[in-house]
Amino acid sequence: MSEYPLPNAGHDLGGQVALVTGATSGLGWRFAEVLAAAGARVVISGRRVERLEALAEQLRAKGAEVFPVAMDMTDRASLRAGLDQAEAALGRVQILVNNAGIPDAQRAHKMSDELIDRVFNTNLIAPWVLSCEVARRLIDAGEKGRMVNIASVAAYNYSGNGAALYSVTKAAVVRMTEALAVEWAKFGINVNGIAPGAFESEMMDGMLERMGDIAKYFPRGRVCPSPLMDSTLLYLVSPASEAVTGTVIKIDDGQGPR
Repeated sequence: MSEYPLPNAGHDLGGQVALVTGATSGLGWRFAEVLAAAGARVVISGRRVERLEALAEQLRAKGAEVFPVAMDMTDRASLRAGLDQAEAALGRVQILVNNAGIPDAQRAHKMSDELIDRVFNTNLIAPWVLSCEVARRLIDAGEKGRMVNIASVAAYNYSGNGAALYSVTKAAVVRMTEALAVEWAKFGINVNGIAPGAFESEMMDGMLERMGDIAKYFPRGRVCPSPLMDSTLLYLVSPASEAVTGTVIKIDDGQGPR
Protein backbone atom coordinates (compact mmCIF):
# COMPACT_ATOMS: atom_id res chain seq x y z
CA MET A 1 0.00 0.00 0.00
CA SER A 2 2.96 2.35 0.55
CA GLU A 3 3.34 2.95 -3.21
CA TYR A 4 0.03 4.85 -3.30
CA PRO A 5 -0.12 8.37 -1.83
CA LEU A 6 -2.85 9.43 0.56
CA PRO A 7 -5.16 10.36 -1.03
CA ASN A 8 -4.42 8.63 -4.36
CA ALA A 9 -5.91 11.46 -6.41
CA GLY A 10 -3.20 13.48 -8.14
CA HIS A 11 -3.70 15.09 -11.55
CA ASP A 12 -0.08 15.69 -12.54
CA LEU A 13 0.29 14.74 -16.22
CA GLY A 14 3.84 16.00 -16.57
CA GLY A 15 5.85 14.10 -19.19
CA GLN A 16 2.80 12.66 -20.94
CA VAL A 17 1.59 13.38 -24.45
CA ALA A 18 -2.14 13.87 -25.00
CA LEU A 19 -4.08 14.06 -28.27
CA VAL A 20 -7.46 15.81 -28.36
CA THR A 21 -9.62 15.58 -31.46
CA GLY A 22 -12.16 18.25 -32.33
CA ALA A 23 -10.12 20.85 -30.44
CA THR A 24 -11.11 23.85 -32.56
CA SER A 25 -14.06 24.79 -30.35
CA GLY A 26 -16.27 23.92 -27.41
CA LEU A 27 -15.48 20.92 -25.29
CA GLY A 28 -12.36 19.95 -27.26
CA TRP A 29 -10.88 23.41 -26.81
CA ARG A 30 -11.52 23.20 -23.07
CA PHE A 31 -10.13 19.65 -22.81
CA ALA A 32 -6.89 20.81 -24.42
CA GLU A 33 -6.63 23.70 -21.95
CA VAL A 34 -7.24 21.37 -19.00
CA LEU A 35 -4.69 18.76 -20.05
CA ALA A 36 -2.08 21.43 -20.74
CA ALA A 37 -2.72 23.03 -17.34
CA ALA A 38 -2.13 19.61 -15.75
CA GLY A 39 1.31 19.42 -17.38
CA ALA A 40 0.70 17.32 -20.50
CA ARG A 41 2.26 18.04 -23.87
CA VAL A 42 -0.84 18.44 -26.00
CA VAL A 43 -1.55 17.62 -29.62
CA ILE A 44 -4.62 19.51 -30.81
CA SER A 45 -6.40 18.37 -33.95
CA GLY A 46 -9.27 19.46 -36.15
CA ARG A 47 -10.05 20.70 -39.64
CA ARG A 48 -9.99 24.47 -39.06
CA VAL A 49 -6.30 25.23 -39.08
CA GLU A 50 -6.72 28.88 -38.13
CA ARG A 51 -8.60 27.86 -34.98
CA LEU A 52 -5.93 25.32 -34.08
CA GLU A 53 -3.25 27.98 -34.44
CA ALA A 54 -5.24 30.36 -32.21
CA LEU A 55 -5.52 27.72 -29.49
CA ALA A 56 -1.87 26.78 -29.83
CA GLU A 57 -0.84 30.41 -29.42
CA GLN A 58 -3.03 30.73 -26.33
CA LEU A 59 -1.60 27.59 -24.71
CA ARG A 60 2.00 28.48 -25.52
CA ALA A 61 1.50 31.88 -23.89
CA LYS A 62 0.79 29.94 -20.69
CA GLY A 63 3.96 27.88 -21.02
CA ALA A 64 2.43 24.75 -22.54
CA GLU A 65 4.09 22.56 -25.15
CA VAL A 66 1.54 22.11 -27.91
CA PHE A 67 1.44 20.86 -31.49
CA PRO A 68 -1.49 21.62 -33.82
CA VAL A 69 -2.19 19.07 -36.55
CA ALA A 70 -4.93 19.12 -39.17
CA MET A 71 -6.99 15.93 -39.21
CA ASP A 72 -10.03 15.06 -41.28
CA MET A 73 -12.18 12.67 -39.25
CA THR A 74 -13.71 11.26 -42.45
CA ASP A 75 -10.32 10.33 -43.94
CA ARG A 76 -8.45 7.41 -42.36
CA ALA A 77 -5.20 8.31 -44.14
CA SER A 78 -5.44 11.80 -42.64
CA LEU A 79 -5.89 10.33 -39.16
CA ARG A 80 -2.85 8.08 -39.45
CA ALA A 81 -0.69 10.77 -41.04
CA GLY A 82 -1.72 13.25 -38.35
CA LEU A 83 -0.77 10.80 -35.63
CA ASP A 84 2.62 10.27 -37.28
CA GLN A 85 3.20 14.04 -37.35
CA ALA A 86 2.11 14.41 -33.73
CA GLU A 87 4.45 11.71 -32.48
CA ALA A 88 7.35 13.08 -34.51
CA ALA A 89 6.78 16.46 -32.86
CA LEU A 90 6.01 15.59 -29.23
CA GLY A 91 6.52 11.84 -28.77
CA ARG A 92 4.30 8.81 -28.41
CA VAL A 93 0.67 9.59 -27.55
CA GLN A 94 -0.25 8.14 -24.14
CA ILE A 95 -3.56 9.96 -23.63
CA LEU A 96 -6.21 10.02 -26.34
CA VAL A 97 -9.40 12.06 -26.05
CA ASN A 98 -11.80 11.12 -28.85
CA ASN A 99 -13.92 14.24 -28.75
CA ALA A 100 -14.69 15.14 -32.39
CA GLY A 101 -18.31 14.60 -33.33
CA ILE A 102 -21.09 16.03 -35.46
CA PRO A 103 -24.90 16.02 -35.20
CA ASP A 104 -27.17 14.71 -37.91
CA ALA A 105 -29.97 17.28 -37.32
CA GLN A 106 -32.18 15.40 -39.76
CA ARG A 107 -34.97 12.84 -39.66
CA ALA A 108 -33.64 9.35 -40.35
CA HIS A 109 -35.70 8.77 -43.48
CA LYS A 110 -34.62 12.10 -44.97
CA MET A 111 -30.86 11.70 -44.57
CA SER A 112 -28.69 11.61 -47.67
CA ASP A 113 -26.03 8.91 -48.09
CA GLU A 114 -23.39 11.62 -47.84
CA LEU A 115 -24.67 12.79 -44.45
CA ILE A 116 -25.01 9.21 -43.19
CA ASP A 117 -21.40 8.50 -44.13
CA ARG A 118 -20.16 11.74 -42.58
CA VAL A 119 -21.90 11.08 -39.26
CA PHE A 120 -20.72 7.47 -39.05
CA ASN A 121 -17.16 8.33 -40.09
CA THR A 122 -16.80 11.26 -37.71
CA ASN A 123 -18.61 9.91 -34.66
CA LEU A 124 -17.66 6.24 -34.77
CA ILE A 125 -15.14 5.15 -37.42
CA ALA A 126 -12.59 7.87 -36.63
CA PRO A 127 -12.55 7.17 -32.87
CA TRP A 128 -12.18 3.45 -33.63
CA VAL A 129 -9.30 3.98 -36.06
CA LEU A 130 -7.46 6.43 -33.80
CA SER A 131 -7.94 4.23 -30.73
CA CYS A 132 -6.51 1.21 -32.55
CA GLU A 133 -3.60 3.20 -33.96
CA VAL A 134 -2.67 4.68 -30.58
CA ALA A 135 -3.09 1.31 -28.84
CA ARG A 136 -0.95 -0.49 -31.41
CA ARG A 137 1.93 1.92 -30.86
CA LEU A 138 1.64 1.73 -27.07
CA ILE A 139 1.53 -2.07 -27.13
CA ASP A 140 4.55 -2.28 -29.42
CA ALA A 141 6.46 0.01 -27.06
CA GLY A 142 5.28 -1.81 -23.92
CA GLU A 143 3.73 1.37 -22.52
CA LYS A 144 0.47 2.05 -20.71
CA GLY A 145 -2.12 4.57 -21.81
CA ARG A 146 -5.45 6.25 -21.21
CA MET A 147 -8.31 6.79 -23.65
CA VAL A 148 -11.44 8.84 -23.05
CA ASN A 149 -14.26 8.64 -25.58
CA ILE A 150 -16.82 11.44 -25.56
CA ALA A 151 -20.23 9.82 -25.98
CA SER A 152 -23.53 11.50 -25.03
CA VAL A 153 -26.57 10.88 -22.89
CA ALA A 154 -28.27 10.51 -26.28
CA ALA A 155 -26.65 7.07 -26.32
CA TYR A 156 -29.14 6.05 -23.62
CA ASN A 157 -32.22 8.04 -24.60
CA TYR A 158 -33.74 9.38 -27.80
CA SER A 159 -36.85 11.52 -27.73
CA GLY A 160 -37.52 11.55 -31.47
CA ASN A 161 -36.32 15.11 -32.08
CA GLY A 162 -34.39 14.42 -35.27
CA ALA A 163 -31.07 13.02 -34.07
CA ALA A 164 -31.57 9.28 -34.47
CA LEU A 165 -28.26 8.51 -36.16
CA TYR A 166 -26.37 10.67 -33.68
CA SER A 167 -27.97 8.62 -30.90
CA VAL A 168 -27.03 5.36 -32.62
CA THR A 169 -23.39 6.37 -33.15
CA LYS A 170 -23.02 7.53 -29.56
CA ALA A 171 -24.48 4.25 -28.30
CA ALA A 172 -21.87 2.50 -30.43
CA VAL A 173 -19.16 4.66 -28.85
CA VAL A 174 -20.31 3.46 -25.42
CA ARG A 175 -20.07 -0.17 -26.52
CA MET A 176 -16.74 0.46 -28.22
CA THR A 177 -15.45 1.83 -24.93
CA GLU A 178 -16.56 -1.27 -23.05
CA ALA A 179 -15.22 -3.72 -25.63
CA LEU A 180 -11.81 -2.12 -26.19
CA ALA A 181 -11.33 -1.82 -22.44
CA VAL A 182 -11.51 -5.61 -22.21
CA GLU A 183 -9.28 -6.11 -25.24
CA TRP A 184 -6.48 -3.88 -23.98
CA ALA A 185 -6.70 -4.28 -20.20
CA LYS A 186 -3.75 -6.71 -20.14
CA PHE A 187 -1.59 -4.05 -21.79
CA GLY A 188 -2.36 -1.40 -19.19
CA ILE A 189 -4.44 0.70 -21.57
CA ASN A 190 -7.55 2.05 -19.86
CA VAL A 191 -10.50 2.94 -22.08
CA ASN A 192 -13.29 4.98 -20.54
CA GLY A 193 -15.90 7.46 -21.65
CA ILE A 194 -17.88 10.53 -20.71
CA ALA A 195 -21.54 10.92 -21.68
CA PRO A 196 -22.38 14.62 -21.39
CA GLY A 197 -25.82 16.09 -21.31
CA ALA A 198 -26.40 19.62 -22.59
CA PHE A 199 -23.07 21.44 -22.34
CA GLU A 200 -21.97 24.69 -23.94
CA SER A 201 -20.47 23.99 -27.38
CA GLU A 202 -20.84 24.85 -31.05
CA MET A 203 -23.06 21.81 -31.49
CA MET A 204 -25.28 22.94 -28.62
CA ASP A 205 -25.47 26.45 -30.06
CA GLY A 206 -26.83 24.96 -33.28
CA MET A 207 -29.38 22.92 -31.35
CA LEU A 208 -30.56 25.96 -29.43
CA GLU A 209 -31.00 27.86 -32.68
CA ARG A 210 -33.16 25.06 -34.09
CA MET A 211 -35.14 24.16 -30.97
CA GLY A 212 -35.21 27.29 -28.83
CA ASP A 213 -34.48 27.47 -25.10
CA ILE A 214 -34.46 23.80 -24.12
CA ALA A 215 -32.75 24.62 -20.82
CA LYS A 216 -36.06 25.73 -19.30
CA TYR A 217 -37.16 22.10 -19.33
CA PHE A 218 -34.15 20.92 -17.31
CA PRO A 219 -34.31 20.46 -13.52
CA ARG A 220 -31.64 23.11 -12.98
CA GLY A 221 -32.73 25.29 -15.88
CA ARG A 222 -29.32 25.56 -17.48
CA VAL A 223 -26.99 24.36 -20.18
CA CYS A 224 -23.84 23.38 -18.30
CA PRO A 225 -20.63 25.36 -18.74
CA SER A 226 -17.80 23.18 -20.05
CA PRO A 227 -15.53 23.57 -16.96
CA LEU A 228 -17.93 21.32 -15.05
CA MET A 229 -16.43 18.40 -16.97
CA ASP A 230 -12.80 19.17 -16.00
CA SER A 231 -12.59 16.97 -12.91
CA THR A 232 -14.06 13.91 -14.62
CA LEU A 233 -11.66 14.17 -17.55
CA LEU A 234 -8.68 14.58 -15.24
CA TYR A 235 -9.76 11.62 -13.11
CA LEU A 236 -10.02 9.32 -16.12
CA VAL A 237 -6.57 10.23 -17.47
CA SER A 238 -4.77 10.33 -14.11
CA PRO A 239 -3.02 7.56 -12.15
CA ALA A 240 -5.89 7.63 -9.63
CA SER A 241 -8.15 5.81 -12.11
CA GLU A 242 -5.77 2.91 -12.72
CA ALA A 243 -8.42 0.28 -11.91
CA VAL A 244 -11.19 2.04 -13.84
CA THR A 245 -11.65 0.84 -17.40
CA GLY A 246 -14.70 0.18 -19.56
CA THR A 247 -16.71 2.78 -17.66
CA VAL A 248 -18.79 5.61 -19.15
CA ILE A 249 -19.62 8.40 -16.72
CA LYS A 250 -22.81 10.38 -17.33
CA ILE A 251 -22.56 14.11 -16.66
CA ASP A 252 -25.99 15.50 -17.39
CA ASP A 253 -26.85 17.77 -14.45
CA GLY A 254 -29.99 15.72 -13.82
CA GLN A 255 -31.30 16.50 -17.32
CA GLY A 256 -31.91 12.97 -18.57
CA PRO A 257 -34.60 10.46 -17.64
CA ARG A 258 -33.93 8.11 -14.76
